[in-house]
Amino acid sequence: MDDIRSYVEDKILPFVETPGQYIGEEWNSIKKDDNDIAVTIALAFPDTYAIGMSHMGMQILYGLLNERKDTACERVFAPWYDMETALRKHDIPLYSLETFRPLKEFDIIGFSLQYEMSFTNVLNMLDLAKIPLKSKERAESDPLIIAGGPLALTPEPISDYIDIFFVGDGEEKLPQFIENFKALKKTENLSKKEMIVSLVKEMRNLYAPSLYDVTYDPDGVINKIEPNLPDVPPVVHGASVSNLGKAYFPEKPIIPYVQTVFDRISIEVMRGCTQGCRFCQAGMTKRPNRIRSVDKILNMSTDCYRNTGHDEISLGALSISDYPHLKDLMARMGKAFDQEKVNIAFPSLRVSDQLVELPSLLNTVRKSGLTLAPEAATTRLRKVINKNISNDDLFAGVKEAYKEGWSIVKLYFMVGLPTETDEDVEEIANLAYKISSLKKEVKGSYGNVNITISTFVPKAHTPFQWEPMISLERIKEIKRIIMNKIKHRRIRVKFNKPERSILEGIFARGDRRLGQVILHAWQDGCRFDSWDDHFDYDKWKVAFEKTGLDENFYLSRERREDEVLPWEHLSCGLIKEFLISERNKSFEQEFTPDCFTDDCPDCGACPRSEHYVKS
Repeated sequence: MDDIRSYVEDKILPFVETPGQYIGEEWNSIKKDDNDIAVTIALAFPDTYAIGMSHMGMQILYGLLNERKDTACERVFAPWYDMETALRKHDIPLYSLETFRPLKEFDIIGFSLQYEMSFTNVLNMLDLAKIPLKSKERAESDPLIIAGGPLALTPEPISDYIDIFFVGDGEEKLPQFIENFKALKKTENLSKKEMIVSLVKEMRNLYAPSLYDVTYDPDGVINKIEPNLPDVPPVVHGASVSNLGKAYFPEKPIIPYVQTVFDRISIEVMRGCTQGCRFCQAGMTKRPNRIRSVDKILNMSTDCYRNTGHDEISLGALSISDYPHLKDLMARMGKAFDQEKVNIAFPSLRVSDQLVELPSLLNTVRKSGLTLAPEAATTRLRKVINKNISNDDLFAGVKEAYKEGWSIVKLYFMVGLPTETDEDVEEIANLAYKISSLKKEVKGSYGNVNITISTFVPKAHTPFQWEPMISLERIKEIKRIIMNKIKHRRIRVKFNKPERSILEGIFARGDRRLGQVILHAWQDGCRFDSWDDHFDYDKWKVAFEKTGLDENFYLSRERREDEVLPWEHLSCGLIKEFLISERNKSFEQEFTPDCFTDDCPDCGACPRSEHYVKS
């Protein structure tokens, strides 16, 4: 490993972009002596160092596993094009940052799956590590390949390449997994298949695709998904942290050498969201709401600041506005960090009657822009998606922000939502004009409004999982409508790449037959598909042609409610009856109240529900 480090530092790093992302040795990183280690695991993030090191989940698992004396946890990220070329040219295997150990020499490699467009990077990292891509082609000596993250609930498209998916929250269950693995590792003559079976039977949160058979009807729809061995659970239940206040959090996160996307401290103040937006997979799969106390958040923030020196703290949640102690938290954060000139940042804010109070709460931070997510511009469409917001609350909050010194308002919208009309689309432009003009009312000049528009992608485990997705042609038509309506120099519009949304839509509800499409796309050079400059839709089209699979089968057809869906054997706690009920309510434009403050809708995700299954 020292030989690899020396060679890479001498022969490769001087000739690649941002070499600091490939050398490790960062402040608070951990390197362990092999003599004391029973299990080695590499956390693999299938995107660049700048993105991966901004992801709090990786920092949490890294710190959690390295607290174990018997475990060495190291990191690896997808190398950029120039580094990949150099590694292949010099025949250097992909290595970990901490010790330059080749990935092939680890016991376990754990991929973080955050986005469908990272699939080709997973294959590329395995290939660079000289590990056979498909599970069934690997030798007994190859590492166990596991994966977690949001896509572990919809893993079928990449199931050929992963031995075990870890479903749900990892903080409490991953140490148990390591303990079980360590015990099995000591068992003589135990095959990898036997180890996988033992791990799955011991823990109900693990999904091993090789232990399940999928059959299809003549029309291509799934007929059945069932275990091929006895005692393998027919449904895998996702793990859920019940007490966020007691969940592990790293007080000494790694400080990157190079600039990352989010160069700051990230504190999760609340996990889950029960607003019930019918398009939102995270809001459905992360139920119920769990909060951290103000004291706990203050202590975590203070410790992290002391150990890092970062000048920004981001308070994270799916809906930060719903944190019940927000006023007290912001007052105490301001008192603790104002003199240190530490910025306190929020993610996008939910529009509600309390929005008018938030700008003053944020009065201690740098006022770069207030980010709001109306999602839909008309009341009718908001009822469809269960977004219980009003323009009056939106306008009152924006006016208060302008008064407090904000000059930019950022708005997020989705297009292509079920039942959407041209009128709904045109209203996005009208709303943008109104938001800009509000600043003229309070400050005498028009405000800057930045609009980001993404295409609605129907997601699994949501009430809209049965809906068709709009076509590429319709997406482009919507873009023309909006751009023709907006001619204001203070309003900027950014559209997410529509072709990538189409692919995301395919893989978000795809089955394991798509694994061959991913393989062909990777073989044809697809990498970093989430990056606009490197996304090549034509190569993906060719990959579909090579496999004979029809894109429209996954995109444009409405699923039957009794259809066996590719994720039906994976549970986040929600029951199907609840999703169907919410789907029906959407077409009736009927709101479902937030169960955090209202009655329980019996969704199945928490102990209040009679359908609750403890994870």
